[in-house]
Amino acid sequence: MVRESAVAGMFYSGDERSLKKELSKFISFNESKKRVIGLISPHAGYVYSGGCAGKGFSMVEIPDTVIILGVNHRGVGYSFAVDGNNFWRTPLGDVAVNIELRSKLVEDSEVFKVDSIAGRDEHSLEVQVPFIQYQNPDAKILPITISSNNFKDLKNGGMEIAKLINSNKDIMIVASSDMSHYIDAEEAKIMDNKAIDKILNLDPEGLFKTVFENRISMCGVCPVVIMLIAAIESGAKKAEIIEYTNSGKVTHDFSEVVAYLSMMIY
Repeated sequence: MVRESAVAGMFYSGDERSLKKELSKFISFNESKKRVIGLISPHAGYVYSGGCAGKGFSMVEIPDTVIILGVNHRGVGYSFAVDGNNFWRTPLGDVAVNIELRSKLVEDSEVFKVDSIAGRDEHSLEVQVPFIQYQNPDAKILPITISSNNFKDLKNGGMEIAKLINSNKDIMIVASSDMSHYIDAEEAKIMDNKAIDKILNLDPEGLFKTVFENRISMCGVCPVVIMLIAAIESGAKKAEIIEYTNSGKVTHDFSEVVAYLSMMIY
């Protein structure tokens, strides 16, 4: 089974040549790439967040398997949905899903199960895939769509993913998230810094509480929480900001922006 592109030609270029040209502007050659456990990456259209995402992907080694934790924007399907397709198709070609890893994750899981409906049209997962393909064409992915706001379940999910990483170190997690939505840029920065401070302190429960108590419109907080828990259990000691920016840098309208963040956890 192949999951066809849902947002090619909308969120990013729809043909191979144009997409490679687009990605080449965002991804720079870096001799000192880090082997990281987790990467936070934005998921807006490339014209808005591609530069921020590209800076993040430029800083890290892309291993043989990348777990992508995305947001369920449409609210369909299971709340911890592991994609059931064998391949995901983009203009760069087909990228294989790591079927063996999927089986290991869902076999004894308390929260994850296979469900291809949740991620069928989900852009937060799809926009990460070309960045992975461009840097490591042989990499496999494991796309997971999250819609749960239950911290206990998120913690269980993080612990279960950590078991996979601890048995195979050649795995990275990409947590797909935008930050504050449709507010003034200065206000967005103030609100987002509250969340970013918790990430820098490797405090997933603090992040969860801070976002919901302050009503920060960080859409991917739950994927980030899962990633942080898994990373900490896998030995992560540090989080580092790569870039924080917003859509106003493109539109020149800072009165109502969406903010974007790239961070690495290692």
